[in-house]
This record gives sequence, structure tokens and C-alpha cells, in this order.
Amino acid sequence: MLGDEVAQVRRFNRTVTQRVGALDDHYLARARPLGEARLLWEIGEDGCDVRALRARLELDSGYVSRLLRSLEAAGLVAVEPGAGDRRVRTVRLTEAGRAERELLDRGSDELAASFLAPLSPSQRQRLVAAMGEVERLLTAAMVDIGPVDPEHLHARHCMGEYAAELDRRLDGGFDEARSRPVDPEGLRPPRGVVLVATLHGEPIGCGSLRFKDGEPTEIKRLWVAPEARGLGVARRILGELEATAAARHPVVRLDTNGALTEAIALYRSSGYQEVEPFNDEAYAHHWFAKRVGDQPPSSSGTTTT
Repeated sequence: MLGDEVAQVRRFNRTVTQRVGALDDHYLARARPLGEARLLWEIGEDGCDVRALRARLELDSGYVSRLLRSLEAAGLVAVEPGAGDRRVRTVRLTEAGRAERELLDRGSDELAASFLAPLSPSQRQRLVAAMGEVERLLTAAMVDIGPVDPEHLHARHCMGEYAAELDRRLDGGFDEARSRPVDPEGLRPPRGVVLVATLHGEPIGCGSLRFKDGEPTEIKRLWVAPEARGLGVARRILGELEATAAARHPVVRLDTNGALTEAIALYRSSGYQEVEPFNDEAYAHHWFAKRVGDQPPSSSGTTTT
């Protein structure tokens, strides 16, 4: 079955690369290939950090350097040291580069319109809807999830955004001083672990575990950026946390606030059962537990009746 799916993906890739002109060295009838054209578009009106550009496009640094040299030689971009850190290079469009980008924008609009023009109204609607679904699923497939140190910039960003969202959504806001502390040292191996999800090199979600000898592992700070929701990222992070926790204890548990309806729905659909309160978290309304290992569960995971 997987072989049939792979074959379909390959047919789709061949059709798209041919139809968008990726095989042509003169993309959109301009004097450069698709790679250089895409780089011009990504640099944008305000310029861009070269490292961020590489991460966003997931391109090898050597390849990006070659593309930039070609664009620089054509007078379309200027690469210069960053203002704050001279080791960080910044690339900006020149006046000629901005003019070229405008031409590419118009050409891209015309190419997109040529996809739709031969189709009936109902076919156009189907194609656009299908493209939206393909884009969403491909984006989901590009999300990376891995462990980081609790003090890593990405972890700190996600934890900060988690607290900020609670402050917006909870009646009376969120005061970290009232919540049970989650200090970085307590989430650092071997006492815990922090997972961060990234998309194009940017952090979009997190989750953490706190291990306790002889007790269920506790899941803490599961969060996904609003713009990344609907991609299945939270469920993936949760699954990764459970797989990691299973090696330490057969039960995982967590607490959550009643205002976080999406989180509660995720836990219930993932097999979590509501249990008696196991801590004094000031912001918790629900306590959940789930069996993830093969050892006999402890009494602390008993389901509420």
C-alpha cells in the first residue's frame, strides 16, 4: 500500500515541477532559475538575515551562498554584515532587485491564473481547495520535534508564549508566582526533558516531562502557536512525550485549566482519563492520567468514578 502512495506522490511532484516551470533555467521568462527567483521573493522589502533565510527555505549554506553570489553579481542584492553582530550577514534587495521582484510577482500571478483559466468554475474551486489541503499537509510534514535544553532560546520563547496565552485566556489572568514552579533545572535530564517543535527553523510548540522516582511522570507546558494549530503538532508532541515517559514509568499524568477546551479535547481523544487531584496547582480544574507502559499502574493513576 505504501508503495502505491509513494508512486502517487512522485507523479504529483513531476506534474507540479513541470507545470510551475521548475525545470526551466529561465523561470517566468526571466534570466534566472526558480531557486534565485524564490530567494528574491523571500528576502522581501525589508531584507533578511542570511541564517534565517537558510532556515526558512531549509537549504544548504553553500547552495544559498552560491545563489546570493549570482544575485549579487547581477546587481539585485547587497550582502553586508549585521548591525549588531558582524558575524551575522544581512541581505537586502537593491533598487534593481526590487524592480525584478515586482516583475516576478506579476509573472507568478499570471502563472497561477493560467492554472485556473482552462477549468470550469467548479473545477477551479476543487483545485484551489485541494491545493490548500496539500499545502496544509505538506507544512505539517515539515515540522521537526526534538529535545532542547530548557534554557535554549526556542524553549524560553515557547514557555513565555505559553504563559502569555494563559494570561489572556484565564479569568483573572495568569500569575506564574501562584502556579507550581517549573524551574529549568527540574526539566533538564535526567530530571526531565523539554521538546520543541520547529517549522522552517522557528519554534512553534513545546512540551516537557518531569520525572519522579517511583511516581508517574508529569507532562508540563504543552503549547502550540496559534498559527500552527490544526497541523497535528500538539498530538505529535504529546505522542513523543508519552514515548519518552514510557521508559521511566507506566503512567503519565497532567493537570489543566477548564478554559483550555482544545487541550482537554486532545487529552480525552488521546486516551487520558480524569483522575482525582494529585497536586495543589492553583490554576488546575482537571487532572488526567494515561497508561503508556507495560508495568502495573500505581494507585496515583486511579480513574475518578
